[in-house]
Amino acid sequence: MRTTARWAAALGLTAAAVCGPLTGAAVAAPGAAPSSLYAPSALVLTTGHGNDVATATPERAVTLSCAPTATGTHPAPAEACAELRGLNGDLDALKPADGVMCTKVYDPVVVTLQGVWQGQRVSYEHTFGNTCMRDAAAGSLFAF
Repeated sequence: MRTTARWAAALGLTAAAVCGPLTGAAVAAPGAAPSSLYAPSALVLTTGHGNDVATATPERAVTLSCAPTATGTHPAPAEACAELRGLNGDLDALKPADGVMCTKVYDPVVVTLQGVWQGQRVSYEHTFGNTCMRDAAAGSLFAF
């Protein structure tokens, strides 16, 4: 239960920090024209060790915004945004890179992505067998 509460707190606080400004503008001027030509893309990505989100210990969380430019606390926002665009925002399409060899040591890593991608609400979580398998499939997206 403690781990679930920590994940919820980490995600809640980070999501509020990222998405809070988006909701404030919408409430302040409901009939106003959009202030940007770009659909909002504000995401919170987390990673931690464990079998699933409920039992994993959160270790890192970063923010990522891809429109109009790649920004956020992610260490490589331009590369991460390019990967998301290449997937068309469909993280279920993540596949391991060709030629990458990983050990079969089971040390599960859980990743989550929450927020808004090109104006659409997104939520993703996945458990990889180990860090190598995560990096082989997700490239720079979850490399933080």
